[in-house]
Amino acid sequence: MLRRYLRLFGVQLKASTLQALQYRVDFFTEGFTSLCWTFTALAPLFVVYGGRPEVEGWSFGQALLVVGWFTLLQGILEGAINPSLTGVVEHIRKGTLDFVLLKPADAQFLVSTQRFLPWRAFNVLTGVGLFFYAFSLLGHGPSPLGVLTSLVLLGTSTLLLYSLWILTVSAAFFVVRVDNLTYLFSSIFDFARWPSSVFKGVARGALTLVFTYVIPLALMTTFPAEAMLGRLPLTSLLGAVVGSLVFSWVARRVWIRSIGHYTSASS
Repeated sequence: MLRRYLRLFGVQLKASTLQALQYRVDFFTEGFTSLCWTFTALAPLFVVYGGRPEVEGWSFGQALLVVGWFTLLQGILEGAINPSLTGVVEHIRKGTLDFVLLKPADAQFLVSTQRFLPWRAFNVLTGVGLFFYAFSLLGHGPSPLGVLTSLVLLGTSTLLLYSLWILTVSAAFFVVRVDNLTYLFSSIFDFARWPSSVFKGVARGALTLVFTYVIPLALMTTFPAEAMLGRLPLTSLLGAVVGSLVFSWVARRVWIRSIGHYTSASS
């Protein structure tokens, strides 16, 4: 079963890559544009740290690690998660999701892998480049344990992002348009470019709690950065793993129940 789904995933990814490479100029133009947006997004960091050695315990180099994780996850979100799941909304609106539901494979897997944007890999590479630059500023590299821990957190962060998108898209089974919800989610995700502790002064720390436990942005970028710095407590690592598994379980349950409310074009 696992081999079958891995082969199916490979076929879907290959089809998206070949489609993107049909227009090679567009492929590299989109990639270059993506890089420009990434470096433009660094501007607020330079403004905040202008003349300040650190903000809420984070130096410029350390905060750059958080931006690196944000950039890397943004590439995964916009290259692998967002393109497929936004297509689900259109299927539900037109009543054409039947073509997916009737196929002999899990519907959630099929709708989650139907389209990829390979040029977003530039964001992933840029995120890795930011890691190297940040550690060059800090004057040391991550420990092997820190690298291993951050790789585990990369898996939990991707699972959290995917689960949050499944929950958002599932709303399309109940309301006609969820475009505003997806825009809202993208806007909220922008907060993940900052270390969670910088929000301590907002609403007496309530925003930090929201970004850690309700919309776990801190688990996606701040925790992996702290792991690379070797200062992430073991309890936080366990909390991130358990939290991501709980989120994915809830998202799966919501998706299955939401399909029961689907009305096809032939109904």
